[in-house]
Amino acid sequence: MRVFVAGARGAIGARLVRQLIDRGHEVIGSFRSPGKAERVRALGAEPVQMTRSPITFLAAAAVVPLVALAVAGCGGGDDNNATASAAPPKTPSGRSATVGVANSNLGKILVDSKGRTLYLFKQDSGPKSTCFGECASDWPPVRAHGKPTVGRGLTASKVRTTPRSDGKPQVTYNGHPLYLFAGDKNPGDTNGQGLSAFGAKWYVLSRAGNQITQQASSTGGNSVY
Repeated sequence: MRVFVAGARGAIGARLVRQLIDRGHEVIGSFRSPGKAERVRALGAEPVQMTRSPITFLAAAAVVPLVALAVAGCGGGDDNNATASAAPPKTPSGRSATVGVANSNLGKILVDSKGRTLYLFKQDSGPKSTCFGECASDWPPVRAHGKPTVGRGLTASKVRTTPRSDGKPQVTYNGHPLYLFAGDKNPGDTNGQGLSAFGAKWYVLSRAGNQITQQASSTGGNSVY
């Protein structure tokens, strides 16, 4: 079933989305207000309402309680959560880098200047972003102040910028516009990996700037260099 998620913010919301995907549902986006439920249905999807009480899934024929998902979202560890303890990435000259590389539970991946996981959006064609409005709220574009730089182990010629609709630049690497995920709260979190939202999938990037499609292993931890 194709679903939208309402109120799925933070790590708990990201876990809910992951659980829905694991159950075979296609999560095609999220929205803040339950009042948008009719618009969601018009898109051929069913809304999932996330509240502080046990979560309910609004199926076509019946309301099915997902108490197990609520428990999974509120406690225990998460394979896609790993807090980085290393310093932010640095350029060869020792300055803060716009884009760096980190060891993670998905291998070596691209991170921003604060060590947060970066993603590409499969709907983007070339360096132009197709993520705006609510999409950009859930998946904030990586912005540049001046010329972007890269950390050790990356190729400087691969980092560029592309103008967005507001005229301000977004950082790209290897031709891919780069994004953060609102569901990642700490450096090393990879809650957005493999999610299908706003029309396409989202993936972390390898050191070469290519998508990584594998899912996270059970061993966490990030080290940035």
